[in-house]
Amino acid sequence: MSDLDAWIKAVGAELGIDPADVPTGAVLSLAKDVAHNVVRPGAPVSAFIIGLAVGRGADPSDVVERVKRLALTWPGEHGENEGAAS
Repeated sequence: MSDLDAWIKAVGAELGIDPADVPTGAVLSLAKDVAHNVVRPGAPVSAFIIGLAVGRGADPSDVVERVKRLALTWPGEHGENEGAAS
């Protein structure tokens, strides 16, 4: 078991989430796309926003795909807002 798998299992147990329900590959791919095409701190914030949307009833696959598409078409040059917070 990798460190990531162990972490997902521990967090899942803490929050009552089955690790099998965590699309790890999709989350990591999305985080990479946001970090590389938008701004690095946007990756964890985007994951949190997606969690809020899913918690409010949105379809997880649909939300991830929509945010991924947004990140891949984000205008501007990577890094110009690096570290910026609003």
